[in-house]
Formats: sequence, structure tokens, C-alpha cells
Amino acid sequence: MSLTMPDAHRLLVPVRLDVDRWATRRARKKVLAVVHTVTAGQRLLEAVRLLEGDARVQVFFTQAPDVFSHGVDFFLERLGGLVLPWHQAVHMPFDLALAAAHGGLQELHAPVIVLPHGAGHNKLIPAGQRGRRVVGRGIYGLDRQWLIQDGRVVPESIVLAHHEELTRLGRECPEALPAAEVIGDPCSDRITASLPQRALYRDALGVGARQQLVTACSTWGPGSLLGRQWELLERLVDELPREDFRVALLLHPHVWNAHGEWQIRSWLAGLGRSGLLVISQYADWVGALVAADHIVGDHGSSLYGAMTGVPVLMGSVPEGDLDPGSPAAELASFAPRLHADRPLVRQLARAAAEYRTERYEQVAARITSEPGRFAVRMRALIYRKLRLRAPAVRPRTEHAPLPVTVSHDERGAAR
Repeated sequence: MSLTMPDAHRLLVPVRLDVDRWATRRARKKVLAVVHTVTAGQRLLEAVRLLEGDARVQVFFTQAPDVFSHGVDFFLERLGGLVLPWHQAVHMPFDLALAAAHGGLQELHAPVIVLPHGAGHNKLIPAGQRGRRVVGRGIYGLDRQWLIQDGRVVPESIVLAHHEELTRLGRECPEALPAAEVIGDPCSDRITASLPQRALYRDALGVGARQQLVTACSTWGPGSLLGRQWELLERLVDELPREDFRVALLLHPHVWNAHGEWQIRSWLAGLGRSGLLVISQYADWVGALVAADHIVGDHGSSLYGAMTGVPVLMGSVPEGDLDPGSPAAELASFAPRLHADRPLVRQLARAAAEYRTERYEQVAARITSEPGRFAVRMRALIYRKLRLRAPAVRPRTEHAPLPVTVSHDERGAAR
């Protein structure tokens, strides 16, 4: 099979045996960023950016096999990184590999650091390997099936956000405890850094000074807000007075990439013309969360909403999909439910009136036990594994960029 010019470039430079003849800069260390999904890629960037400015390190990217891999190629193209085909990446040695999912990691020739790709470890998934009888449900990212391969722990380092996750990991997979390190949560830190910029995010979304913003957050799958309660999204747009409310929608990247961007935009075109603000999957989602007066969510990463100082209302929480000991389950235990047979304006007003700061703060404190320290601790881990002295400049957590929405033309086509 012949190669196109871009594919030929990726196969040869700067990884061929005579690389010193071709490469402009001779890097001392090679790091591989393993991108399984768009979600995982977005989380990986939080770690990869900690290598910015270090000319001793060359970063490569590769797309690992995953059922939700659609969209990763475009994500990597937009990023502009040097991409190696998976079949080549698994035959090359690297000084370090970074991943935010687990598939295929045992094939790599590198010590692997695995990060969570969401707000901690909350979801339960069927336990057992493919082809074997399922006997229970495990916690995704902490369960043996994700961490053990051929009797060994695959990741050399497992990044956790909170010390209490060590206890949960010890129950699920005690063999992996020596590899676990409590580092922190990058999204939690960015939310904290972004809260003082709330007015800027609201202006960017076109929310007026007297308007309230309702941000709806949907994870992926049939049990999600979008999967179970599409009519709730329609009601939020149709029932809330436009002069008093704006509605924004945050979709998990798996939603966009399981159905295709065109299809999602097509489904939402009518709601968009009626005023729904659809946050682009390629935009930073933090600003849309920080800007909200009310957050409507499900069992996904609406957990981060507990940090924003506004009520989180639950639309859909499937029974048995959350680890009962997780912070997401605690939030779901007291967050008010939206009822289909009651006016939405009254439900939002009641949730705001009954908001109890201490309950949300208790949940928010369970997201990370290292607030504001992810960048410092993660960089220290990376450089320790690379056996390099870290740069002297202390890394900073920047506030999130302004949110970007999907727009619709007069014919209803999204763009």
C-alpha cells in the first residue's frame, strides 16, 4: 500500500534510525501521548502542556484503538502534533507514555502514567474481561480489568485526585496501590482559577445582566440526560422566558463522536434557532459551567458544578451506574430532581432558595485533596519518571478561555 506524503512524514521523521541527520533539535527524551478518545486527549493536554518550553523533550502523539475513537484524528490534526500510527508506536521505545484511558497500554514499550479522564472515578461498569461471564460491576479506572494484564500492573503510575481514592483502589485492586499517586485534578484547579472571570464568560455567551443562565450537562449513553430526557431540553428552551433566561448545552465529546458532529448539530438546529447555546466540543467547557446560575445534569461530570456556588439539579441518574461511595453519588443523593409535571421556573427558583452552601462544599472537597496543586505535582511526577531536572519556573494554572458556541444559518444548517 502506498503512503501519502503526510503518512510518509509521520513514519520517518524524527524517529528513523538516522534521525540525527534530519532532526533540527536532538531531544534527550521521547514522550508518547496516547490518545484513545477526544475526551482523553483533552485531559492529556493538561499534562503535556507541562512540558512546554523544554527543548530536551520531544512529544509524539498516537491514536490508540477505542470504540469512541471517532474524532480523534481531527483532534490531533487541530493540535498540530507529530502523530505516529499506532502500529508503529507499539514497536518503538519511549522514555515515558501518558494516557487517560487503558486500552492497548500493555503493548507499549515505555513506562506509562495513566490519568483519569473525568472528575475522579465514579461510574460502575460490567466487571470481567470480554468473553468471560460477568459476575459484578467494577469502578472504571480502579477495577482489576483495567489495570492488570497477564498478572502484572500495566501502568507504572496511576494518577488519583483524592486520598480517599486510595482506599477505593485498595478494595478494587490492591496490587495497584504501589503505583498510585495522589496528584490532584486539573479541571478543578481551572474552575477555581476561572471563577473570578465569571462576568467575562457570561458576556461571551450573550447573557444579559438581568438574565439567568441554565447550563445543561449531558454525559454519553442511553442513561444520560440527552438519551433519556430530550423533552427536558426542549422544555428548558421553550418554557423559560427568553427575557429572563438563556440555556446552554454541554455535551460529552462521546455524544458528538458516536453520532457524528453533523447529526448532533442537525438534531439541535431547531433548538438553536430558538435560543439554545450549544457549546462546541472543541471549546473549553469550564467557562460555560462557571457562568451558570443553575446547572442541570446527570451522573457525568456535572459533579464539577458543585464547585461553582450555584445549585445542581438532576435530570437523569440511572440506578446502579454510580459507585455508592463516590462524590458523584453523594451529589445525586441531595441534588433536587427536575419533575416533568411541574413548571420549570418554579423548580429553578425553589432550588436556588433551598441551596445549602455547606452541602455542595462537602462534595467539592471530595473532588481533589490537592486543590491548586495539579500542575506542580504532575510536572514533578513526569520529570521524575524522565529522570530530568524540572525547569525552575513554577507552572501556573490559567483561567479557562472564553466559551465558543455552535451557530446556525438561516436554513437551519449548523456550522
